[in-house]
Amino acid sequence: MKTALITLTAGLVFATAGCALDSATRTADTVDVVIGYQSKTINTVTAGTLLRAKGFLERRLSDITADTGTRYNVTWQDYDTGAPITAQMVAEKTDIGSMGDYPMLINGSKTQANERARTEVVSVTGYHPRGALNMVVAPTDSAAQNLADLAGKKISASVGSAGHGMLVQALTKAGIDPRTGVEVLNQQPQVGASALESDQVQAFSQFVAWPGLLVHQGKAKLLYDGAELDYPTLHGVVVRRAYAQQHPEVLQAFLQAQLDATEFLNAQPLEAARIVAEGSGLPQEVVYLYNGPGGTSFDPTLKPSLVEALKGDVPYLKSIDTFADLDVDTFVNDGPLREAYAERGQDYDAASRSNSNPSALSGHDQACNATVDDPATASELWLDGSDTTIAASSPNCLLKAIRGAQARGESVRAAYVPDAELGTRWFADKAVWVRQPGRAGTDHLPFGTQAGAQRYVAAHPGSTVVDYRSALAGVI
Repeated sequence: MKTALITLTAGLVFATAGCALDSATRTADTVDVVIGYQSKTINTVTAGTLLRAKGFLERRLSDITADTGTRYNVTWQDYDTGAPITAQMVAEKTDIGSMGDYPMLINGSKTQANERARTEVVSVTGYHPRGALNMVVAPTDSAAQNLADLAGKKISASVGSAGHGMLVQALTKAGIDPRTGVEVLNQQPQVGASALESDQVQAFSQFVAWPGLLVHQGKAKLLYDGAELDYPTLHGVVVRRAYAQQHPEVLQAFLQAQLDATEFLNAQPLEAARIVAEGSGLPQEVVYLYNGPGGTSFDPTLKPSLVEALKGDVPYLKSIDTFADLDVDTFVNDGPLREAYAERGQDYDAASRSNSNPSALSGHDQACNATVDDPATASELWLDGSDTTIAASSPNCLLKAIRGAQARGESVRAAYVPDAELGTRWFADKAVWVRQPGRAGTDHLPFGTQAGAQRYVAAHPGSTVVDYRSALAGVI
């Protein structure tokens, strides 16, 4: 009886404190949870679109309600970029948000002056160890074949976004001053996409899923893959510290729900892509490009390599705007996520040490009678009308599988291959192919960009660049 009385009293005090101190709490027994997310930024789906659609958070919170009587009112706010989420967090109107690496740092910088608005990074949603989640595309009929060809041109980007940060670093690496060598138009992704289509700009630099969407629609070609920088890029979750301190059970419920969504996506990537496509309005083929096996690594842990990458991003932010110094080590807090892992009986340290993609292709390759076990070559075929995909051990074997399907009168919905140079998962029919006669099993290799294919040809005499149809027709 004494224990029950203490528990009940603590619950009442906690609810009252929430009502008195938290502007987001409506009544003593109802706590508001306001979440900012980006439905079309599909690296954040495990903390946004997929999480919302599956109702994982609401179920976790309902369990708390059943135990304590405290009710939770969840509001989801959808934005195109991370900037408006940060603005809402500065105003103390949003409690939890998900965004890319550069926006997260801006978020931490802008909120740190106000203790009630101050935020911290508590988890990663998705990341890529080489930076392939940011890309530059150009019109399909553009004569440009590499970044150097954009000198003096207009490029659309969202200033302060991960896509813009990649552009600045890539231009600098290419010997172009990003401030004077090109004209960067600060535009929201959808505005920039329209500008590219109407020839108002000559290139478009953005984060996922925009580059893949435009290429899939036949409106653009890939000009530069962020993986060429070989520098990690990530998306993650930030929370207002004051809110997390007042409602630690909400943060724990959110992180547990994110883990639920992550496990679901990695176990059922095609079904997850269908759900995300419905929630975002993006084509399922584009969602699956990034959310499928070998695409984004959906791993929530705050790996040391990713924290170091955030530190390395700070100079860029200082170069484009007034950026208040931010102590990244204190901005990143893995304590709550460690607690979430422990509650599930999982080893956080072991997970954070792993650098392998949790979702990888496997199976038996029927076309080549081979085992699919190498992420560097594993490819995937999705036929029309099928709710499963076919794994291929290599791009060459994928071409054989496509030829076989076509011979049976079947049509291809989508096919995916890893870039032979950078490893980036890409559309097979949008890749630039290289034919190298006399190399059985690797006589055709795919590259995301013309520049990548040309680099390979220059280093391998006798090889030639061919289009997709020629590669399909010539595979042996």
